[in-house]
Amino acid sequence: MKALVVRAAGLAPSVEEIRLPEVGAGQIRVRIRAAGVCHSDLSMVNGTLNPPYPLVLGHEAAGEVVEIGPDVTRVPVGAHVALNWSPPCRTCWFCENGEPWLCATANIAALENGSTLDGAPLQVALGLGAFAEEVVVPAHAVIEVPSSLAWESAALLGCAVLTGTGAVRNTAGVRSGDSVLVIGLGGVGLSVVAAARAAGASSVIAVDVSAAKKALAEAAGATDFIVSGDTLSKDVRVLTGGRGADHSFECVGRSGTIRAAWRATRRGGQVTVVGMGRGDDMVQLSALEIFSSARTLRASVYGSSDPDLEVPQLAQDVLTGALKLDHLVTDRITLAEVPVAFERMTRGEGARSVVTF
Repeated sequence: MKALVVRAAGLAPSVEEIRLPEVGAGQIRVRIRAAGVCHSDLSMVNGTLNPPYPLVLGHEAAGEVVEIGPDVTRVPVGAHVALNWSPPCRTCWFCENGEPWLCATANIAALENGSTLDGAPLQVALGLGAFAEEVVVPAHAVIEVPSSLAWESAALLGCAVLTGTGAVRNTAGVRSGDSVLVIGLGGVGLSVVAAARAAGASSVIAVDVSAAKKALAEAAGATDFIVSGDTLSKDVRVLTGGRGADHSFECVGRSGTIRAAWRATRRGGQVTVVGMGRGDDMVQLSALEIFSSARTLRASVYGSSDPDLEVPQLAQDVLTGALKLDHLVTDRITLAEVPVAFERMTRGEGARSVVTF
């Protein structure tokens, strides 16, 4: 079968024929129908992350179950599923204490699964490798969704939408009347914008380096749009009664934008880092400003969510019209066009590109 494989950091990924293992105990085979292009995929190509190679990219996806292992009862053959790149074990300390998004066995960068045609061991990104015609994954790495849900919507629920929505609802706890700042308007950032507006935020200030993101931000529910620059903190204070935002969400994963979010947040406000950055990109805050500002700085891992519970609810929200995702998909592409989608992402163009099979 065909998959998008990257051979080493810095090399362009390409479509190759690969071999997947047979379905074993506790596993299922899924035929992929749609897969979103996430910034985490780009991070595995450009060196931000350093997983083992060769590597099949992709983790934000949905598809149809075509085969199940002999002991699998979680889903039947034919079920429509969204993939879960961070499935909790349910038995570690974090899972048993209500934090499955921090599961001790989840959040792996890559996992050996299958081989190249010449027999070399093949890694799959985040345990999935979903830029492929089919995947073989653990049964607990899928979440059944209604068959009436569009494939691309189901795919986005498993990463961008759950991450962004969970950051607002679970991590930050945005309340009606709060002011919200969102820096970085990719698929996750736009999901934060939509969730903040749905939570009743009085103002949702969307920020990006590209002025072309204004229309996307407004479609997601932003009340204001700012092109990022040196005056960002001042611009945000003009829109928030001189105080700064109650909540700031950094959806880029860079020290500069984390620092910008910090400066634009009011005293006593909350800064939530949603973007994943480099290990050597250090954020500097003085001891005095940490004390005197009384701000909270925290991260949101996978939306501080339990995907098994929240993905089905988000799916129902999409079907009822309470959650709209049309503005998130700006490009529908083939597997071979993913490198072009990476180039658009690097230039800050569009929201989500989705591979359709």
